[in-house]
Amino acid sequence: MSAMSSTASDVDVDLGRLFASLLRDWKRILVVAVALSALAFALASIATPHYKAETRLLIEARESVFTRPQGENADSRPMLDEEGVASQVEMITSNDILKDIARKFDLASLPEFEKAINPSLLGRLLIMVGLKSDTSGVPAEERVLEAFREKLSVYRVEKSRVIAIEFSSEDPRLAAEIPNAIADAYLAFSRDAKQQSNSAATEWLEPEIQALTARVKEAEARVAAFRSQSDLLVGQNNSALATQQLSELSTELSRTRANRAAAEANAESVRLAIESGGSLDAFPDVLSSDLIQRLREREVQLRADVADLSTTLLDNHPRIRAMRAQLADLDRQVTAEAGKILQSLRKTADSAKLREDQLVADLNRLKAESSRVGEKEVELRALEREAAAQRDLLESYLARYREAASRRDGNYLPVDARVFSPALVPLEPYFPKVIPIAGATFAASLLLMSIGVLLRELFSGRAMRPAEGRLVEPVDEVRMPEPPVGEGSMALSGTAEAPDDDEMSVAAAAERLVAGGASRALFISPEGDEAAASAVLVARAVADAGLRVLLIDLTRTGAASRPMLDGEELPGITDLLAGTAEFVDAIHADRYSDCHVIPVGEADQRQAMRAVERLPAIVDTLGAAYDVVIIECGPAGAASIRRLVSEGTEILVSALEPVEEVLRARDDLASSYDGLTLVTPGDHLFPLPPDRTVAA
Repeated sequence: MSAMSSTASDVDVDLGRLFASLLRDWKRILVVAVALSALAFALASIATPHYKAETRLLIEARESVFTRPQGENADSRPMLDEEGVASQVEMITSNDILKDIARKFDLASLPEFEKAINPSLLGRLLIMVGLKSDTSGVPAEERVLEAFREKLSVYRVEKSRVIAIEFSSEDPRLAAEIPNAIADAYLAFSRDAKQQSNSAATEWLEPEIQALTARVKEAEARVAAFRSQSDLLVGQNNSALATQQLSELSTELSRTRANRAAAEANAESVRLAIESGGSLDAFPDVLSSDLIQRLREREVQLRADVADLSTTLLDNHPRIRAMRAQLADLDRQVTAEAGKILQSLRKTADSAKLREDQLVADLNRLKAESSRVGEKEVELRALEREAAAQRDLLESYLARYREAASRRDGNYLPVDARVFSPALVPLEPYFPKVIPIAGATFAASLLLMSIGVLLRELFSGRAMRPAEGRLVEPVDEVRMPEPPVGEGSMALSGTAEAPDDDEMSVAAAAERLVAGGASRALFISPEGDEAAASAVLVARAVADAGLRVLLIDLTRTGAASRPMLDGEELPGITDLLAGTAEFVDAIHADRYSDCHVIPVGEADQRQAMRAVERLPAIVDTLGAAYDVVIIECGPAGAASIRRLVSEGTEILVSALEPVEEVLRARDDLASSYDGLTLVTPGDHLFPLPPDRTVAA
């Protein structure tokens, strides 16, 4: 929770006076800045210069179209992705490469690396006080390697396949030579790795090829033996002989059936023509007969002669009758010849039928044979597939072996990287940059000194002025009544004085709360509202001591909180109990100290008392945020404050005069609680709240 201090609402920051302090102290600020800049310039001038050089590698495929393995194109090998390039970076910084470079340049003998082996006096002192780890037990080579890594930087250029190798050294020549040497060592390391991989491949392929050769021979021998044992003879088109014969017989059977059907159809046609006496000249088989052709020619000649003679002779003439007899005889001969042709066609059809039956029988036999051959071919194809797989694997192994052997013998193993930007000897050191360091020191010194002056002016209060728009009238002061017996003490009994340890002034009570570490203090005021001044004075005194103090006013009239606040209608403890306000709204700042106050509040007190069980939880919560919580309980009894008493609670009785109410309250509380303390305000002045405020 947060609350605003009273001064925060009464004063403002005077920016003119605040920044005027810079003009007032400009000489001191400038002198300090110039002194620090001169010191930085001197230290940078005498510092050992360091030089840095960089070598850049490009990760790319180095195979050409002439050396690329057979069956592999430019796109078949994917380029390295980000993880692949990062892996190459880790390979460059591997211990093997760095150790080789360290031995090659004898880094352990160089002065800048000798510090890693033999620490300086300052380094030994840092080790002794524990600010630096002791590496005396680590081997010298490892310490040199660690120092080497501190000067080396290897990284991948963003969004590219470029690897940068940076090295810093006191020697410019060494700064350029080491990155180049690391790049060469990386290329050689990659080439050796390829060589080892290639040699391992050839060594592995040799026995595999020998074993595969034997397995291929065995597989092919099994194929040949199975083919001969199963009588699987191969015909044309690399097919089984039985299958081929079955195909041929099927073709022959179809042709024979067609011929038989044609012969039967021709014979039937000729028979019908003979029986019906129709013309036989339309049948091809009749026309193809030479005898019938000659008879027809003779018939044509006779008809022509009859026609010629009919012009001069009558129909009954002997010659005409003889010729017509010859024509009739020619018809009988044609019909007789057609009958012979019919017999020939029938015999042809019968012969075709017999051939068809024979082909059907042969076809059925070949079907059975083909079925048997098909079953055997399944096993044969399985053996052939096994032999073909072994043969293909052998051929691929042989091709790979020949390629690997040729690369090994030719010592051609291109690395998928190249140096495209070798490191050059740097001409200027990268550290220290004397002028930039001095300039940065001067600017930082000016800034820090200016901030220091401004903070000092703020904390001293010289840059503060009264807040505009509010003018608080002077506060009247009322002197509290003095105790009748001595300063800071009173007699509370008619026969004997109370012990000195049980009665004290406001200052003594505040000192006791501060020194005793009390977290909670309960003030009982038997005399009413006027005695509540003791709780207010003690709370302000504890706040002046630097503790965070909260005063909770549990009086009915708000006598304790009214003198501390500007107004009376403010949310307070009753609002917290009723649940109508939060802590940040109920806590207010005292006008005259850093103490915080929770007044009585605006909620209905009867409604708030229904939730009085929440009061201890509220007080405990506030106790976690404040060092001391002071509760003004008014004229309360021992039973009324029981729920507020906890570990670390001080109970104090406020008293103005030794009246009967005070004595009864003390006795009532003493019967239930030990260690009661009587507090009197003494001669403290009690400021009254201002009646009004006026605008400035």
